[in-house]
Amino acid sequence: MNAVNTGDTAFLLVSTALVMFMTPGLALFYGGMVRSKNVLSVVMQSFVLIGVISVLWALIGYTLAFGHDKGGLIGSLQWIGLRGVGQEPNPDYAATVPHLAFMMFQGMFAVITPALITGAFAERMKFSAFLVFSVLWSLLVYSPTAHWVWGAGGWIRELGALDFAGGTVVHISSAVAALAAVLVIGQRRGYRSMAMHPHNLPMTMLGAGILWFGWFGFNAGSALTSGGLAASALVTTHMAAAAGALAWAGAEWLHRGRPTTLGVASGLVAGLVAITPASGFVGPMPALLIGMVAGCLCYVGVLAKWRLGYDDSLDVVGVHGVGGTFGALATGLFAHAAINAAGANGAFFGNPSLLLKQAVAVAAVMAWSFGVTYGLLRALKAIMGVRVADDEELAGLDLAQHSESGYALGIDGGGSRVHHEHMPALAPSGAPAGASVS
Repeated sequence: MNAVNTGDTAFLLVSTALVMFMTPGLALFYGGMVRSKNVLSVVMQSFVLIGVISVLWALIGYTLAFGHDKGGLIGSLQWIGLRGVGQEPNPDYAATVPHLAFMMFQGMFAVITPALITGAFAERMKFSAFLVFSVLWSLLVYSPTAHWVWGAGGWIRELGALDFAGGTVVHISSAVAALAAVLVIGQRRGYRSMAMHPHNLPMTMLGAGILWFGWFGFNAGSALTSGGLAASALVTTHMAAAAGALAWAGAEWLHRGRPTTLGVASGLVAGLVAITPASGFVGPMPALLIGMVAGCLCYVGVLAKWRLGYDDSLDVVGVHGVGGTFGALATGLFAHAAINAAGANGAFFGNPSLLLKQAVAVAAVMAWSFGVTYGLLRALKAIMGVRVADDEELAGLDLAQHSESGYALGIDGGGSRVHHEHMPALAPSGAPAGASVS
């Protein structure tokens, strides 16, 4: 029986906490980019998912993702309700840390993935429909995809495709789901005819900093031990983020004449997204190149939405979709077995077949996530409706869905209005200010 290594365990527990902190960071990142009347609704979506998905993960999500393989497609129910998941290691996944620690680390990935999707339909989705969608999406898309890529016996893992920390499982699956969501839910009222600028960029920059900080746990923690591989993944993560921030700002400077803080924030996230699948398989110099190219590609991807006409409010598709896809394919180019013996050489090191395997994995995850998400939202639209009424969207989701206001400066100083129903509702702000990385 494998013995628990206290150093590895401490490292994974800290990494778990870092990944958990990313979801509140995402709440701030997204919250600053929407109009002020919707800031709490966006923050609420991320925070409530920490609760909802954590409970779902413990009850059934974890066993579907990592339970004994069933045909390469899904895990068994052997660990339903965390039955049998205890303090001893599980040698199939992490031989030196408690099974509970591995389960919880993976659970933080399950939490943030549906939270990423919320940026696409920000400012217009019903909270009730959002909750139902998030639960079903986690069960029907996230858990199966995680099993395909990371589960023992999963078909993508058996194929030999590589994803160190979630390029396909987290970023591509959420981005493609985001695209399906905006196609079903439609554009915000006034999209293209009204200004919809970020209302609080300092909040967004704080969120971006938290994401950068937490991503060290996201990627380095995926080594599951506190040795050299974790150090390598941490370095590649940082270098790609730095290069992505500089590349986006540079592209913006050349294209628009001025670099912006939002561009730096978006670029660093683009670099982090792109390096995620490759972080444990490439060295620092390829990581710099991956981050630089991702910053430029994602900038172009964000601009493309205006030409294509879809309203991805906070650019989930342009950043996570473009960056995640490029990162997964770049892994097939730059992966080097000298970095990680459990990986493989990529095309630039004599093994072009890895690039093909990466492309198959990308295509499969895209097809599954888009198809399931589109069908799921169409069904929810018919059964319960997925979009708030026009007057609620005009007033803002903070008041309409949660009876709160993020910046109410009159009457009682703001905050919850649940106990003040006798007071008149606050009028919506006359000058819209929120959401678009453009």
